Amino acid sequence: MDEVALDRERRIRRALQLLRENTTDKFDGTVTFTSGEHVDPVVAERERELIFGRVPTIVAHSSEIPQPYDFVTLQLPRNKVIVARQPDGGVKTFVNLCRHRGALLEEESFQGCGRARLFSCPYHRWSYNIDGSLRTITRASTFGDVDKTKQGLIELPTEERHGFIWVVDNANATIDVQTWLGPDMDSILEGYGLADLVAVRAEGFDEPVNWKIMQDAFLDGYHIAYAHPNTAAKHIHTNVMAFEDFGRHCRFIAPRKTIDKWIDVDPPEDESLVPHVTETQFLGPCHTLLKQPDHYQLLTFRPDPVHPDRSYMEMRLMVPPQERTSLTPEKWQRLWDKNWEILLAVLHAEDFPLLRASQTGMGSKDAGTMVMGRNETANQVFHREVRRILAAADDEVAPPLPATSVGVVAPPVVETPVKS
Repeated sequence: MDEVALDRERRIRRALQLLRENTTDKFDGTVTFTSGEHVDPVVAERERELIFGRVPTIVAHSSEIPQPYDFVTLQLPRNKVIVARQPDGGVKTFVNLCRHRGALLEEESFQGCGRARLFSCPYHRWSYNIDGSLRTITRASTFGDVDKTKQGLIELPTEERHGFIWVVDNANATIDVQTWLGPDMDSILEGYGLADLVAVRAEGFDEPVNWKIMQDAFLDGYHIAYAHPNTAAKHIHTNVMAFEDFGRHCRFIAPRKTIDKWIDVDPPEDESLVPHVTETQFLGPCHTLLKQPDHYQLLTFRPDPVHPDRSYMEMRLMVPPQERTSLTPEKWQRLWDKNWEILLAVLHAEDFPLLRASQTGMGSKDAGTMVMGRNETANQVFHREVRRILAAADDEVAPPLPATSVGVVAPPVVETPVKS
């Protein structure tokens, strides 16, 4: 085994020890929050501008637009966008809006994948090259003088790294994904080889739930036995996480129940325990990346562009290409179709109804102060990072926070309660 594999095995064995002791990694204190953080339109506007308008977030896996002239469309918190693969292999992101009268160039849809050498406005047929430059003004002789170089599509900062396409949802911002990730998480993602996988399935969900409620649910190993007793709880242990804090990001290992055969006896030193765990990364501010034994899932949560009580979730399933497996194309497709159907069933039958009800509860005028436990480590990191970014000046957003060790009190958070 190389050092990365050895490190993973050591962390899994630490998770096994936590399971034996019926405990989990913890911070030294609890953290409070208010319902207003999930229903207040002023808070929602600040998050769209100061978080999503300043930091990189993932909009697609590279395999979703593999060839030049491929594109996807989607709604970001501040802008509707087109993400397009360029002839030179690079990627650009444009505001999905004609610079003449503001019509959509391409219909917005999470499944709005396509190929185009140019984008043509359906209103007056102005057209734009794949690089965003203005190509044609129809009946130009009657229109008047226009400097074409100044009327191209508005471009957003975009970078491709670790098999993902990252965008800052602000045309006036800059992007540096490596700096945003910091050395620890950048190294972790590099080691996963995500660029060599394919996004075999992807889907988006528009939900009447604040994005932070959504993100919290998928960082939480505390609810599994209670919210998913007949599904996930049959496979994954509840409230057992071997946790690491990287400042603005974190990761944790949750043992699957197949590891139970090693509770009373130590596993052989040369036996890998990777098949018996799920390894989860929180990529601040809005992604949960799950490393399963044979695939990866990426969950993304974005606020609605207007309403604080709505959000958009994306789920991607990333797997080894069929030609790199021993499966026939038919068996490969059946395997991942079945996996996807199981994920969707749990999402729609268990997660979404519970989270919609949580959002309804947050609307109570006298909700009072709520609390996150010491055991909810990843959730604490998420809320710490949200508050840090909201309080940071532009030049303080990117440098990573110093990592803290489990068992050390989390860095203090400036409390800014919002009344519901």
